[in-house]
Amino acid sequence: MKTVFFVLLAFWLGMVPQSSRAHALDPGYLDLNELAPGTWRILWRVPDVNGQPMEIDAVLPDHCAPAHGPAPTAENQAWVSSWIAECDAEIAGHVVAIDGLERQQNDVLLRVRPLNAEPVTLRFTPDEAELTVPAEPTIWSVFGSYFLLGFEHILGGWDHLLFVFALFVLVRNPWRLVGAITAFTVAHSLTLAMATLGFLNVPAGPVEAVIALSIVFLALEILRHKEGELRLSEQYPWIVCFSFGLLHGLGFAGALAEIGLPSQEIPAALLAFNIGVEAGQLAFIAVLALLIAMWRLIAPRNADWVTHLATPVTGYAIGCISLYWLIERVNGF
Repeated sequence: MKTVFFVLLAFWLGMVPQSSRAHALDPGYLDLNELAPGTWRILWRVPDVNGQPMEIDAVLPDHCAPAHGPAPTAENQAWVSSWIAECDAEIAGHVVAIDGLERQQNDVLLRVRPLNAEPVTLRFTPDEAELTVPAEPTIWSVFGSYFLLGFEHILGGWDHLLFVFALFVLVRNPWRLVGAITAFTVAHSLTLAMATLGFLNVPAGPVEAVIALSIVFLALEILRHKEGELRLSEQYPWIVCFSFGLLHGLGFAGALAEIGLPSQEIPAALLAFNIGVEAGQLAFIAVLALLIAMWRLIAPRNADWVTHLATPVTGYAIGCISLYWLIERVNGF
């Protein structure tokens, strides 16, 4: 049993990024704001990669000068560049590109705010690093962009995923699990909205540390589990999930703050982001449930024995990873 424990623990630690930063795939953000006819203020936010700006560059249409901005400077956990560009024609109908994005894994959000037209929100991906700005945008472009952003953000946030996984291991009753996930979603939606709208302002460092602490708590609950006995966290998991969901929502808000929200479409963007996060959580749980169902189908005789063995091993693994994150984040204050 000890051999199995150390093998699985090594696998867990190897799968988790060695950085305490939970959102290594944060997207870039390009904002084009028309100040006067033909005069645009450009804000270009580049993700940080090991203390350096990611090797990508925003390129405006050919009739804009300058098409490239100055080198970005460090600002919080990203790199920012801004400049004024003069364009001889409208940007709508022309191509904006992110040079080098095809070599990365990140997305980039594009926000275009013409002087006498509705704002446009688009999304660059490594497979689509060039976009033609539409002349007649719709609110669905905002919704689609922020939905995918929320979906990808939860799947790229290792700490949030580990919390959901620990909850999946701890709560054996499917209906209690559904209730817990719903409470978690409601809670993080509340604090995400409040922080994004400026009603809450909590430093990112302590929030990330307490998020790690919430996972340590679930790991301890997994290890204290006894067959036939339901602990409070197992009987009423929605209470625990709602409480910790408030903190996780502040973590999501930090990611959105790095990106920015369209000023005239904040409700749609927040709703889409939350729905995307929820869809990502449900997809993750569905995959876990499918894997367990497949295992029980393939090896029905060994399924219960393996489950009994794997539960404490998983609890120790989750505890070690989250405790490592907690110590590293506290030291980073």
